[in-house]
Amino acid sequence: MATLGKAGGEKTGGRQKGSGNVATTQARAAIADFVDGNAHRLTGWLDKVAETNPERAFQLFQSVIEYHVPKLARSDTTVTGADGGPVVHKIEVSFGDD
Repeated sequence: MATLGKAGGEKTGGRQKGSGNVATTQARAAIADFVDGNAHRLTGWLDKVAETNPERAFQLFQSVIEYHVPKLARSDTTVTGADGGPVVHKIEVSFGDD
């Protein structure tokens, strides 16, 4: 279904449906570059924190990595078989010469 413009006509201009936001893409790239460029330092920083507080070091690691590696979708996912039916698994076992 097309989005209607102010005058009630077809939507024109703007981003194509499904295309990424340029600012978001650039921000993610900048964060990835920062993490990649400081990975050698990050290891030392985390090691230093871990000496006194390993749990905090892990939390810090997670807080950085979540921006570099996308999180899995947090929505419910349903897996179905053909035509929305149940998933069917077929296993064939053969013993000897049949």
